Amino acid sequence: MPKVKGLKCRECGREYPAEPLHVCEFCFGPLEVAYDYPAIKRAMTRKRIEAGPPSIWRYQDLLPIEGEAAVGRHCGMTPLIKATNLAKALGVKELYVKNDTVNHPTLSFKDRVVAVAVTKAMEFGFQVVACASTGNLANSVAAHAAEANLESFIFVPADLEQGKVLGTLIYNPNLVAVEGNYDEVNRLCSEIADKYGWAFVNINIRPYYAEGSKTFGYEIAEQLGWRAPDHIVVPAAGGSLITKIWKGLKELETLGLIKECKTRMHAAQAAGCGPIVNSIKEGSDTIKPVKPKTIAKSLAIGNPADGYYAYKVVVESGGYGEHATDEEIVDGMKLLASTEGIFSETAGGVTVAATKRLIETGVVPRDDLIVISITGNGLKTQEAVVGALKPATYIKPALRSFDEALGRLRSGASIEPNLIASRS
Repeated sequence: MPKVKGLKCRECGREYPAEPLHVCEFCFGPLEVAYDYPAIKRAMTRKRIEAGPPSIWRYQDLLPIEGEAAVGRHCGMTPLIKATNLAKALGVKELYVKNDTVNHPTLSFKDRVVAVAVTKAMEFGFQVVACASTGNLANSVAAHAAEANLESFIFVPADLEQGKVLGTLIYNPNLVAVEGNYDEVNRLCSEIADKYGWAFVNINIRPYYAEGSKTFGYEIAEQLGWRAPDHIVVPAAGGSLITKIWKGLKELETLGLIKECKTRMHAAQAAGCGPIVNSIKEGSDTIKPVKPKTIAKSLAIGNPADGYYAYKVVVESGGYGEHATDEEIVDGMKLLASTEGIFSETAGGVTVAATKRLIETGVVPRDDLIVISITGNGLKTQEAVVGALKPATYIKPALRSFDEALGRLRSGASIEPNLIASRS
């Protein structure tokens, strides 16, 4: 099926062939994959999708891949959980968690975009894949490159969380730690991509890479019985995810797979790095870069590449945006874990905290159907909650020792870590 027409500039509309390009040579606007929707509509049905594999590749008709999936064959179709306990805690009627903490293989939504990007890079004939990353993308590119037997170069800020560093190194990539923030890393990678001609998934392969995020939205709609929710709250870093979830829902509407999409898209960012939410609150489409200072390192992009387009999606959909302080981020992580048993990374804490504020301020009505986007696993950012959790109770291997500890626990008295163990 001739589904991909080529690339199209998001600003001036100029068209380009489907090649490893990402910037318009006339206006320097970003390029995006253009599809032949009438041709897709003739072939794509709910039945065809539901008969497909239990992965992102059930939606391959709407992805920019010509052949078979080369990597990530088990990625996607993560749970959409009806979060009854969290809904009660937040005082809302119907709340769902789209849980990409269990995405295959590296436990974040980035596996969606990288599976598409690496497959496309292989179609183009690249032998080396690379990326600039705040952590999750590093994990995923390294893993998918290993699966594809490709060489990989991963560039990260030198102060990245150790969980994400180790979660990248295990796949034996070439990991380069740069003494600078993500924006500085990304600028360097643009020069490296130009000089060495590698497939940088979030630079010269970016138009194809970004399309993988649409599957997050497709799955939400399908898992809700082919309907769009009233609200989706999305953590924003570079701004691509929220724009592509919206694009995916609007594609389903165009193809007649769901009824009219009236979903309101809401952006969640850390207070220490919230340029997109700042613009939303100011009512300005000018994204003012900031210097990141937050524990939510996966969202610490001070000059977001798709910030303008994320702003446009929020405004077009009638949504809004909220910040979360570092303290609120930790509280959000703890609330999600203690109500639904989901350990999210710091970005999940941002999303929960922002959702709480959107509800409390009346932006999100309490009787509406709400979906919150949880995009990465908490095992990657354990440092964020060190010192913020109830400590373990230490006892001697004796019933009396446990009975004493239980009495103190039930009474709410604090127990020093070695107090019980020291008793006879």
